[in-house]
Amino acid sequence: MEAAATAPDQGAAEAGSRGALSQLIQDANDRGLSYAKMSARAVDPDTGTRLSKPYLQRLVTNPPTNAPSPLQMKALSNALGVSLRRVKAAAAEQWLEYEATELAGYNDEVRIIVGHLAGMPEAELRRWRAMIEADERARREND
Repeated sequence: MEAAATAPDQGAAEAGSRGALSQLIQDANDRGLSYAKMSARAVDPDTGTRLSKPYLQRLVTNPPTNAPSPLQMKALSNALGVSLRRVKAAAAEQWLEYEATELAGYNDEVRIIVGHLAGMPEAELRRWRAMIEADERARREND
């Protein structure tokens, strides 16, 4: 007699395999912020978009195949008390396998340049690094 294979319980995912946004929510819960309190705070102030307690729990235990919408991310930012940038970075990592690096103290131009360079092949990165280093040497020599 053959038994049907059972699908793994996705809700039983260990913290190490949990996605970045799911982990961000779980960390807030572990620090004492209940899902009910998160839900009460999960409101986009511009549109009134709200997140329910079951939705927040599902983001942790059995995440949907699609990332939250931009309005839902704004609500989630309010719920967790973290920046929208941090929520977006965690969502990008979880759903797009894109890991963002925060560049504190730099303007948007630098962020755009770094984001552009991050997608280049290694040979291109070496070429750009050599150009940037040559520019820095020339500046030091002229000062």
